[in-house]
Amino acid sequence: MEMINVIIDGHSYSVKKGATILEACKSVGIEIPTLCYLKEINEIGACRLCVVEVKGARSLVAACVYPIDREGTEILTHSPAVQASRKATLELLLSQHDKKCLSCVKSGDCEFQKLCRDYGVEDEHKYDGETPVYDIDTSMPHLIRDNNKCVLCRRCVAACDKNQEVAVIGANERGFKTHIGQAFELNLNNVACIGCGQCITVCPTGALMERDDTEKVWAALADPTKHVVVHAAPSIRVTLGECFDMPIGSVVTGKMVAALRRLGFAKVFDTNFTADLTIMEEAHELIERVKNGGKLPMITSCSPGWVKFCEHYFPDMIDNMSSCKSPQQMMGAVIKTYYAEKMGLDPKDIFVVSVMPCTAKKFEIGRDDQAAAGVPDTDVAITTRELARMIKRAGINFTALPDEEFDSPMGLGSGAGTIFGATGGVMEAALRTAVYWLTGSNPEKVEFEEVRGTAGIKEATYNVAGVEVKVAVCSGTANAKKLLNMVRSGEKDYTFIEIMGCPGGCVNGGGQPTQPASVRNFVDLKALRAAALYEDDKNLPVRLSHENEDIKTIYKEYFGEPGSHKAHEYLHTSYVARPKVQY
Repeated sequence: MEMINVIIDGHSYSVKKGATILEACKSVGIEIPTLCYLKEINEIGACRLCVVEVKGARSLVAACVYPIDREGTEILTHSPAVQASRKATLELLLSQHDKKCLSCVKSGDCEFQKLCRDYGVEDEHKYDGETPVYDIDTSMPHLIRDNNKCVLCRRCVAACDKNQEVAVIGANERGFKTHIGQAFELNLNNVACIGCGQCITVCPTGALMERDDTEKVWAALADPTKHVVVHAAPSIRVTLGECFDMPIGSVVTGKMVAALRRLGFAKVFDTNFTADLTIMEEAHELIERVKNGGKLPMITSCSPGWVKFCEHYFPDMIDNMSSCKSPQQMMGAVIKTYYAEKMGLDPKDIFVVSVMPCTAKKFEIGRDDQAAAGVPDTDVAITTRELARMIKRAGINFTALPDEEFDSPMGLGSGAGTIFGATGGVMEAALRTAVYWLTGSNPEKVEFEEVRGTAGIKEATYNVAGVEVKVAVCSGTANAKKLLNMVRSGEKDYTFIEIMGCPGGCVNGGGQPTQPASVRNFVDLKALRAAALYEDDKNLPVRLSHENEDIKTIYKEYFGEPGSHKAHEYLHTSYVARPKVQY
């Protein structure tokens, strides 16, 4: 690495040659504000909040895109001219911004709000004039878009295009009329949005937020005729703590359970249980396809963003998807059938709430063929962020809570279920059980490290009982598109593929805690969160789905065996080809 000497704010430093001013300053402990910049996908220098002075340059330059390649470059990051420029830019943005900050769900976490506060910008009508007014798009079950709060940073556009290659949103019109929208000004529900929510996680304001369903949950909790139960996905235990200022990757399982119980839920279950149940059904389905000439490669189906992406963009590969419901939907199905019978409850009186890392789960609960007991498997899906808001509204001191255990009979999950939250986790969990079924014994080493890590596409080949199993793992639908096109063309040949809709998997889902660009651009969130899941897996007493005693019990008492008629009736589902545009 070639280093170069520079002078920043009058002090000498040695920085990496070719680094941008933003990166160089970060490396020596100087934070430069940004609004539009997202590393690798939105390096456009458009917002002009990161401007600095460079000696010899004719004007202020954008630090996010200006490379340092000259020895002795002199930079001023907070001179009077720089501060005046940043403040003027913020004042202009604020002049046509919806200023209802008190009622905005992003207040306190809004990057734009923080910048205005840092630079002393007030709502003093300095640039009064025409203010555009936009209709709020509420057409999707997972998302609310309010362009009245948009600052045109285009981060959402970059995430949708570069990370996901869905690209259903972009900048419409030009000049003063510029706004983010869809082609022909269609609503989001008329285009092939997959509901992944990656646009929400990068939005610096409240212009994009998940549809808040917490009022439905509060209402159910207050209804004496409802038996309200909740279950939390594997990844929530390593992300929820961020909403309470705990370090990224903190494992808060026990505190999460305690908080949910204090909110008033009758039972607190662990989605890890049905992650294990998914593995039992999915591994069985894979072996049946391999033995009986079924459709291969089989592709996982637990990520609803990926499922919808397949239905829109790869309808010819729908038959490749596993017919298994996701762990969220399996849990709802099991609660309203098996649990309802054990407790003597009418499924209509049970209200199932899921806490999920994924905004697409809000769409999934309304899909067809998701009603094992004749009523929806899941009544409400809320995100990690929504749960955090409920905990805060209830006045619960989260960090001071004692650790508590999940309720039986669906509170026991294995380490295999835990790692579902990371890319490669579903594959690894399935391989652990598939090896047992094919060989009659557990793998000597349960870690399948070849499918771990945050790389967009991973491949491995395993020889199990004389059977060659070629697998691939990918996360983010841009990578899914690349991988599936290679399968389509015959360039790649696999037995089993795991696809997660969000880059890095559920730990980086669209419903997870948002982090500002100052963190997101320099910290690998998905790696830190995934590492916490793998550590949790390592420390659990049961690490294989088929060794979960509660899983053994539910098959013995209710389903008989994996792949049984009853299991197919309650735990499996179907898919449908969808148009890319619907007028």
